[in-house]
Amino acid sequence: MSNQTPPERVLNTASNAPVEDKRNLEKALGHQIRALRRERELSVADLGAAAGISPGMISKMENGQISPSLASINSVANALNVPITALFSAFEERRDCSYVKQGQGVVIERRGTKVGHIYELLGAGLRGELIVEPYLITLEDAAEPYTGFRHGGIEFIYMLAGEVIYRHADQEYHLAPGDSLMFDAEALHGPAKLLKKPMTYLAIISYPRA
Repeated sequence: MSNQTPPERVLNTASNAPVEDKRNLEKALGHQIRALRRERELSVADLGAAAGISPGMISKMENGQISPSLASINSVANALNVPITALFSAFEERRDCSYVKQGQGVVIERRGTKVGHIYELLGAGLRGELIVEPYLITLEDAAEPYTGFRHGGIEFIYMLAGEVIYRHADQEYHLAPGDSLMFDAEALHGPAKLLKKPMTYLAIISYPRA
C-alpha cells in the first residue's frame, strides 16, 4: 500500500481555507459574455439565435456551468461583434503578491501618548474582500503603556523580542518571545506594562473591505 499523501492534501497543507474553484475560467468567461450581452440589450434567446447556439447553452455558458468549445466561444464573440480575446478579459492569471525587503516598509511613528511606538507596514495593495495589514511594531525605550487602541477586525500578535503585559478588554497576557495572541480588535487593547524594552512584535490586522 502506498504511503504517499494525496496531492490535494499537499496543496492544502493544514489550512481549512477553501480550495480555489476549478471553474474560475468558465465563470469569468460567462460573466463577460453576460455583461457584453446586456450592454447590447440582447436577451439570451437573441444571442443564441445570432450565434447559432441554443438559449439553454448560452445560459449555461453565462453561469460558468460548462467548458464551451472554442468554436462556440468564437460564435458568441462574432454574435457580440467583439474579438474572441475580449471574452477572456475578466480572467487574470496574475495573483497579487507584496514583497518588502528588510527595513523598507512604510514607517509610521506615533505621537502624543503613543510616542516611541513605531509601526512598519510590511505589505499592502492586495485585492479581495479581506484587507490584511501586517506591521512590525517596535516599542522603544521612550515608549509608554497605551491600552486605548480599538478598531474593527481581528488582530494577531507574535512576540519577537522583549516582554510586555498586553491587555485585551479586561484580561492581561504576559507575552515573551515566541508567544502569540489573537483577538477581536473592537475591544480596547494595547501594551499595559512594558517589562523589557525595547520590544518588537509582529501584528497582523485583518478586516472586511468596505
